[in-house]
Amino acid sequence: MTAHLHLAPRLAENESADEASAPIRVVLANRHALMRSGLRRLLAEEQDIEVVAEAEDLATATAHVHSARPQVLVLGLSMPGESGLEALGELGEQAPATQIVVLTMNESAAFAQHVLAAATGLVLKDHADSELVQAVRLAARGEEYVSPRVAKRLQVLRHSLTGGELSVREVEVLRLIALGHTSVEVARKLGISPRTVETHRAHIHSKLAVRTRAELVRYALRRGLLRA
Repeated sequence: MTAHLHLAPRLAENESADEASAPIRVVLANRHALMRSGLRRLLAEEQDIEVVAEAEDLATATAHVHSARPQVLVLGLSMPGESGLEALGELGEQAPATQIVVLTMNESAAFAQHVLAAATGLVLKDHADSELVQAVRLAARGEEYVSPRVAKRLQVLRHSLTGGELSVREVEVLRLIALGHTSVEVARKLGISPRTVETHRAHIHSKLAVRTRAELVRYALRRGLLRA
């Protein structure tokens, strides 16, 4: 597994060429002022990235996302007013057009799997100086980035859960379908189009030789995907 997982680049139907070439609008959310300052300086050095707002808590970050409509939210997961992964999922559902890159110190593969159900990127805080810019650029194109140290562990987890039959993205689609989400809901959570979800779904059915959602649920239960 590589450090970043490529999905098809996306361009909204109503997005002009000028908009596509404009700087990537970023909201930066982290509880620590010094950390935010350092991250802002890091991103400000890039001509194709613009930090349009900062937040020290989740409520402010959410307000900025709704008002500024950035392409990317860089979010520290240790913020006041935050209820962990649940809050991340809710934010992803409320603002599906904004991709989320999570900054964390948690290197757990299971944690990463849950994060990537709602976020597009996961960057370890101690590697932000070398990885965040790339993660933001990929997220703005709808492509996934995972810090290499976590990516290796995630690969092992995925293989243990699925026997290597499915790709990382297919596992996430399968999990969400098995949990009862519709294709539209899966698309919103993962920041992809419903058509792409249906393509993944067809591949999953073909690879696993299953025909119904009930069979998908049974497979997910056998592999432990609903508790991972």
